[in-house]
Amino acid sequence: MHASQHATQHRRQAARNARAPRGVRRPAAVTAQRNATSTAASRTAAHASPRSPRLLARCGYTPRSRALLRAKAVYVEDERTHTVLTEKQADRVMPIASVSKLMTAVVSLDAKHALNAPLDVTVQDQDFDKFTGSRLSVGSRLSRHDMLHIALMSSENRAAAALSRDYAGGRPAFVAAMNAKARELGMRHTSFVNGTGLSPHNVSTARDLSLLVAAASRYPLIRAYSTDRAQVVLPGGGRARLSYVNSNALVRGGDRSIVLQKTGFINEAGHCVVVRMRVHGRPVDIVVLGAPGARDHIADVERISRWLHCSLR
Repeated sequence: MHASQHATQHRRQAARNARAPRGVRRPAAVTAQRNATSTAASRTAAHASPRSPRLLARCGYTPRSRALLRAKAVYVEDERTHTVLTEKQADRVMPIASVSKLMTAVVSLDAKHALNAPLDVTVQDQDFDKFTGSRLSVGSRLSRHDMLHIALMSSENRAAAALSRDYAGGRPAFVAAMNAKARELGMRHTSFVNGTGLSPHNVSTARDLSLLVAAASRYPLIRAYSTDRAQVVLPGGGRARLSYVNSNALVRGGDRSIVLQKTGFINEAGHCVVVRMRVHGRPVDIVVLGAPGARDHIADVERISRWLHCSLR
Protein backbone atom coordinates (compact mmCIF):
# COMPACT_ATOMS: atom_id res chain seq x y z
CA MET A 1 0.00 0.00 0.00
CA HIS A 2 1.34 3.42 -0.96
CA ALA A 3 2.03 6.15 1.61
CA SER A 4 -0.89 8.22 0.28
CA GLN A 5 -3.25 5.29 0.82
CA HIS A 6 -1.97 4.90 4.40
CA ALA A 7 -2.68 8.58 5.03
CA THR A 8 -6.18 8.36 3.57
CA GLN A 9 -7.00 5.30 5.66
CA HIS A 10 -5.71 7.03 8.80
CA ARG A 11 -7.93 10.07 8.17
CA ARG A 12 -11.01 7.90 7.61
CA GLN A 13 -10.37 5.96 10.81
CA ALA A 14 -9.99 9.21 12.75
CA ALA A 15 -13.31 10.45 11.35
CA ARG A 16 -15.06 7.20 12.32
CA ASN A 17 -13.63 7.50 15.88
CA ALA A 18 -14.90 11.05 16.16
CA ARG A 19 -18.39 9.88 15.11
CA ALA A 20 -18.36 6.82 17.37
CA PRO A 21 -21.92 5.98 18.51
CA ARG A 22 -23.04 5.93 22.14
CA GLY A 23 -21.43 3.09 24.03
CA VAL A 24 -18.32 2.99 21.81
CA ARG A 25 -15.21 4.43 23.42
CA ARG A 26 -13.28 7.05 21.51
CA PRO A 27 -9.49 7.08 21.65
CA ALA A 28 -8.22 8.94 24.72
CA ALA A 29 -6.52 11.62 22.64
CA VAL A 30 -9.78 12.54 20.88
CA THR A 31 -11.74 12.64 24.15
CA ALA A 32 -9.05 14.74 25.88
CA GLN A 33 -8.98 17.21 23.01
CA ARG A 34 -12.78 17.59 23.01
CA ASN A 35 -12.87 18.00 26.81
CA ALA A 36 -10.13 20.61 26.68
CA THR A 37 -11.97 22.51 23.94
CA SER A 38 -15.25 22.35 25.90
CA THR A 39 -13.60 23.50 29.15
CA ALA A 40 -11.84 26.35 27.41
CA ALA A 41 -15.09 27.43 25.77
CA SER A 42 -17.01 27.36 29.05
CA ARG A 43 -14.28 29.35 30.80
CA THR A 44 -14.24 31.87 27.99
CA ALA A 45 -18.02 32.24 28.21
CA ALA A 46 -17.96 32.60 32.00
CA HIS A 47 -15.18 35.18 31.89
CA ALA A 48 -16.46 37.10 28.92
CA SER A 49 -20.05 37.58 30.03
CA PRO A 50 -19.48 39.98 32.97
CA ARG A 51 -16.88 41.89 30.93
CA SER A 52 -19.13 42.61 27.94
CA PRO A 53 -18.48 46.31 27.25
CA ARG A 54 -22.01 46.87 25.95
CA LEU A 55 -23.55 45.22 29.03
CA LEU A 56 -21.43 47.12 31.52
CA ALA A 57 -21.85 50.39 29.67
CA ARG A 58 -25.62 49.96 29.89
CA CYS A 59 -25.13 49.65 33.66
CA GLY A 60 -23.18 52.88 33.96
CA TYR A 61 -19.72 51.30 33.81
CA THR A 62 -17.26 52.67 31.25
CA PRO A 63 -13.50 52.32 30.91
CA ARG A 64 -13.26 55.52 32.94
CA SER A 65 -15.58 54.35 35.68
CA ARG A 66 -12.73 53.29 37.92
CA ALA A 67 -11.82 56.96 38.21
CA LEU A 68 -15.08 57.47 40.08
CA LEU A 69 -13.87 55.17 42.85
CA ARG A 70 -12.14 57.17 45.58
CA ALA A 71 -10.14 54.32 47.09
CA LYS A 72 -6.48 53.86 46.18
CA ALA A 73 -6.91 50.14 45.59
CA VAL A 74 -9.97 48.11 44.55
CA TYR A 75 -10.51 44.48 43.65
CA VAL A 76 -13.82 42.85 42.71
CA GLU A 77 -14.14 39.15 41.93
CA ASP A 78 -17.03 36.88 41.03
CA GLU A 79 -16.39 34.07 43.49
CA ARG A 80 -18.35 31.51 41.46
CA THR A 81 -16.26 31.85 38.29
CA HIS A 82 -13.18 33.55 39.81
CA THR A 83 -13.62 36.28 37.23
CA VAL A 84 -12.02 39.62 38.03
CA LEU A 85 -14.82 42.11 37.41
CA THR A 86 -12.78 45.23 38.00
CA GLU A 87 -9.56 46.20 39.74
CA LYS A 88 -7.51 49.26 40.53
CA GLN A 89 -3.95 49.00 41.85
CA ALA A 90 -4.94 45.58 43.17
CA ASP A 91 -1.32 44.54 43.82
CA ARG A 92 -0.26 47.66 45.68
CA VAL A 93 1.01 46.76 49.16
CA MET A 94 -0.75 48.94 51.74
CA PRO A 95 -1.61 49.05 55.45
CA ILE A 96 -4.96 47.33 56.02
CA ALA A 97 -5.88 48.50 59.54
CA SER A 98 -8.67 46.50 61.22
CA VAL A 99 -9.34 44.37 58.18
CA SER A 100 -6.59 42.39 59.96
CA LYS A 101 -9.22 41.22 62.44
CA LEU A 102 -10.60 38.83 59.83
CA MET A 103 -7.34 36.88 60.10
CA THR A 104 -7.45 37.24 63.89
CA ALA A 105 -10.85 35.56 63.85
CA VAL A 106 -9.68 32.77 61.53
CA VAL A 107 -6.65 31.94 63.68
CA SER A 108 -8.69 32.16 66.90
CA LEU A 109 -11.30 29.73 65.59
CA ASP A 110 -8.66 27.38 64.21
CA ALA A 111 -7.22 27.13 67.73
CA LYS A 112 -10.42 25.33 68.82
CA HIS A 113 -10.63 27.09 72.19
CA ALA A 114 -13.83 26.72 74.19
CA LEU A 115 -15.78 29.75 73.03
CA ASN A 116 -17.97 29.85 76.13
CA ALA A 117 -14.94 30.14 78.42
CA PRO A 118 -14.30 33.58 79.99
CA LEU A 119 -11.48 35.83 78.87
CA ASP A 120 -10.21 38.84 80.84
CA VAL A 121 -9.01 42.15 79.46
CA THR A 122 -5.57 42.98 80.89
CA VAL A 123 -3.12 45.87 80.73
CA GLN A 124 -1.35 44.00 77.93
CA ASP A 125 -4.45 44.46 75.76
CA GLN A 126 -4.24 48.26 75.73
CA ASP A 127 -3.27 50.01 72.53
CA PHE A 128 0.43 50.86 72.62
CA ASP A 129 0.55 51.66 68.88
CA LYS A 130 -1.96 54.48 68.55
CA PHE A 131 -2.87 54.88 72.23
CA THR A 132 -6.56 54.74 71.42
CA GLY A 133 -9.12 54.23 74.14
CA SER A 134 -11.77 51.57 74.54
CA ARG A 135 -15.07 51.18 76.37
CA LEU A 136 -13.89 47.69 77.31
CA SER A 137 -11.94 48.60 80.44
CA VAL A 138 -9.06 46.64 81.93
CA GLY A 139 -10.53 43.97 84.20
CA SER A 140 -13.58 43.36 82.02
CA ARG A 141 -14.48 39.72 81.49
CA LEU A 142 -16.34 38.36 78.48
CA SER A 143 -16.67 34.99 76.86
CA ARG A 144 -14.52 34.29 73.83
CA HIS A 145 -17.80 34.27 71.89
CA ASP A 146 -18.46 37.89 72.89
CA MET A 147 -14.85 38.94 72.29
CA LEU A 148 -14.97 37.52 68.78
CA HIS A 149 -18.40 39.05 68.17
CA ILE A 150 -17.51 42.65 69.02
CA ALA A 151 -14.05 42.41 67.43
CA LEU A 152 -15.62 41.51 64.09
CA MET A 153 -18.82 43.54 64.28
CA SER A 154 -17.59 46.73 65.96
CA SER A 155 -13.82 46.41 65.49
CA GLU A 156 -13.27 46.43 69.27
CA ASN A 157 -9.48 46.54 69.58
CA ARG A 158 -9.11 45.24 73.12
CA ALA A 159 -11.29 42.26 72.30
CA ALA A 160 -9.02 41.40 69.37
CA ALA A 161 -5.94 41.98 71.51
CA ALA A 162 -7.27 39.66 74.23
CA LEU A 163 -7.97 36.94 71.67
CA SER A 164 -4.44 37.21 70.28
CA ARG A 165 -2.93 37.03 73.78
CA ASP A 166 -5.02 33.99 74.72
CA TYR A 167 -3.08 31.57 72.54
CA ALA A 168 -0.60 28.77 73.13
CA GLY A 169 2.75 30.54 73.06
CA GLY A 170 1.17 33.93 73.62
CA ARG A 171 0.89 36.83 71.22
CA PRO A 172 4.15 36.14 69.29
CA ALA A 173 2.90 32.65 68.47
CA PHE A 174 -0.48 34.06 67.45
CA VAL A 175 1.09 36.55 65.03
CA ALA A 176 3.27 33.76 63.63
CA ALA A 177 0.10 31.73 63.06
CA MET A 178 -1.50 34.69 61.26
CA ASN A 179 1.45 34.91 58.88
CA ALA A 180 1.55 31.14 58.40
CA LYS A 181 -2.14 31.16 57.50
CA ALA A 182 -1.54 33.98 55.03
CA ARG A 183 1.16 31.92 53.30
CA GLU A 184 -1.13 28.87 53.30
CA LEU A 185 -3.83 30.91 51.54
CA GLY A 186 -1.39 32.19 48.93
CA MET A 187 -1.33 35.76 50.28
CA ARG A 188 2.20 36.42 49.06
CA HIS A 189 2.28 40.15 49.75
CA THR A 190 0.73 40.08 53.23
CA SER A 191 2.37 40.51 56.62
CA PHE A 192 0.97 40.88 60.15
CA VAL A 193 2.62 42.18 63.32
CA ASN A 194 -0.47 42.21 65.57
CA GLY A 195 -4.06 41.03 65.75
CA THR A 196 -5.74 44.44 65.92
CA GLY A 197 -4.49 46.15 62.78
CA LEU A 198 -3.52 49.27 64.70
CA SER A 199 0.04 48.96 63.40
CA PRO A 200 0.76 50.32 59.90
CA HIS A 201 3.04 47.29 59.47
CA ASN A 202 0.00 45.06 58.99
CA VAL A 203 0.05 45.18 55.20
CA SER A 204 -1.54 43.40 52.25
CA THR A 205 -2.93 43.99 48.78
CA ALA A 206 -6.51 44.15 47.57
CA ARG A 207 -5.97 40.97 45.57
CA ASP A 208 -4.49 39.12 48.55
CA LEU A 209 -7.37 40.18 50.77
CA SER A 210 -9.87 38.60 48.40
CA LEU A 211 -8.25 35.27 49.33
CA LEU A 212 -8.77 36.05 53.02
CA VAL A 213 -12.41 36.98 52.39
CA ALA A 214 -12.94 33.66 50.63
CA ALA A 215 -11.31 31.73 53.47
CA ALA A 216 -13.13 33.63 56.24
CA SER A 217 -16.45 33.06 54.49
CA ARG A 218 -16.14 29.36 55.25
CA TYR A 219 -16.57 30.06 58.99
CA PRO A 220 -20.26 30.44 59.93
CA LEU A 221 -19.44 32.46 63.06
CA ILE A 222 -17.37 34.98 61.11
CA ARG A 223 -20.19 35.46 58.64
CA ALA A 224 -22.77 35.82 61.40
CA TYR A 225 -20.81 38.06 63.77
CA SER A 226 -19.37 40.37 61.12
CA THR A 227 -22.83 41.11 59.71
CA ASP A 228 -24.78 41.38 62.97
CA ARG A 229 -26.25 44.85 63.40
CA ALA A 230 -25.91 45.21 67.20
CA GLN A 231 -24.90 43.32 70.32
CA VAL A 232 -25.08 43.93 74.07
CA VAL A 233 -22.34 42.47 76.29
CA LEU A 234 -21.99 42.23 80.07
CA PRO A 235 -18.35 42.84 81.07
CA GLY A 236 -18.86 41.71 84.69
CA GLY A 237 -17.38 43.06 87.90
CA GLY A 238 -20.33 45.37 88.45
CA ARG A 239 -19.64 47.19 85.18
CA ALA A 240 -22.53 48.47 83.12
CA ARG A 241 -23.62 46.56 80.06
CA LEU A 242 -22.13 47.78 76.80
CA SER A 243 -24.08 48.19 73.57
CA TYR A 244 -22.15 47.81 70.33
CA VAL A 245 -23.26 48.43 66.74
CA ASN A 246 -21.78 47.36 63.43
CA SER A 247 -18.97 49.57 62.13
CA ASN A 248 -20.28 49.16 58.56
CA ALA A 249 -22.97 51.69 57.64
CA LEU A 250 -24.41 49.40 54.97
CA VAL A 251 -25.02 46.61 57.49
CA ARG A 252 -26.44 49.07 60.03
CA GLY A 253 -28.77 50.27 57.30
CA GLY A 254 -30.13 46.76 56.78
CA ASP A 255 -28.33 45.61 53.61
CA ARG A 256 -28.91 41.84 53.82
CA SER A 257 -27.05 41.09 50.60
CA ILE A 258 -23.82 41.40 52.62
CA VAL A 259 -22.87 38.02 54.06
CA LEU A 260 -19.42 38.96 55.42
CA GLN A 261 -17.65 42.26 55.99
CA LYS A 262 -14.89 44.02 57.88
CA THR A 263 -14.03 47.69 58.03
CA GLY A 264 -10.76 49.32 59.04
CA PHE A 265 -9.15 52.70 59.58
CA ILE A 266 -5.88 54.16 60.76
CA ASN A 267 -4.31 57.31 59.34
CA GLU A 268 -1.70 55.37 57.37
CA ALA A 269 -4.28 53.02 55.82
CA GLY A 270 -7.14 55.38 55.14
CA HIS A 271 -10.65 53.95 55.19
CA CYS A 272 -10.88 50.30 54.19
CA VAL A 273 -13.59 47.69 53.83
CA VAL A 274 -13.91 44.16 52.54
CA VAL A 275 -17.28 42.68 51.68
CA ARG A 276 -18.75 39.49 50.36
CA MET A 277 -22.21 40.16 48.99
CA ARG A 278 -24.72 38.13 47.03
CA VAL A 279 -25.69 39.64 43.71
CA HIS A 280 -28.67 37.84 42.19
CA GLY A 281 -27.70 34.83 44.27
CA ARG A 282 -24.02 34.71 43.29
CA PRO A 283 -21.22 35.61 45.75
CA VAL A 284 -19.03 38.57 44.83
CA ASP A 285 -16.04 39.76 46.85
CA ILE A 286 -15.25 43.49 47.03
CA VAL A 287 -12.04 44.90 48.54
CA VAL A 288 -11.64 48.67 48.95
CA LEU A 289 -8.44 50.08 50.47
CA GLY A 290 -7.16 53.56 51.17
CA ALA A 291 -10.29 55.63 50.68
CA PRO A 292 -9.60 59.22 51.80
CA GLY A 293 -12.91 60.26 53.36
CA ALA A 294 -14.86 58.80 56.26
CA ARG A 295 -17.61 57.52 53.95
CA ASP A 296 -15.71 57.12 50.69
CA HIS A 297 -15.08 53.39 51.19
CA ILE A 298 -18.81 52.79 51.71
CA ALA A 299 -19.70 54.99 48.72
CA ASP A 300 -17.32 52.94 46.57
CA VAL A 301 -19.00 49.70 47.63
CA GLU A 302 -22.43 51.19 46.90
CA ARG A 303 -21.33 52.28 43.41
CA ILE A 304 -19.78 48.89 42.66
CA SER A 305 -22.90 47.15 43.96
CA ARG A 306 -25.11 49.13 41.55
CA TRP A 307 -22.93 48.13 38.59
CA LEU A 308 -22.99 44.49 39.69
CA HIS A 309 -26.74 44.26 40.26
CA CYS A 310 -27.32 45.67 36.79
CA SER A 311 -24.72 43.60 34.90
CA LEU A 312 -24.71 40.20 36.63
CA ARG A 313 -28.24 39.14 35.67
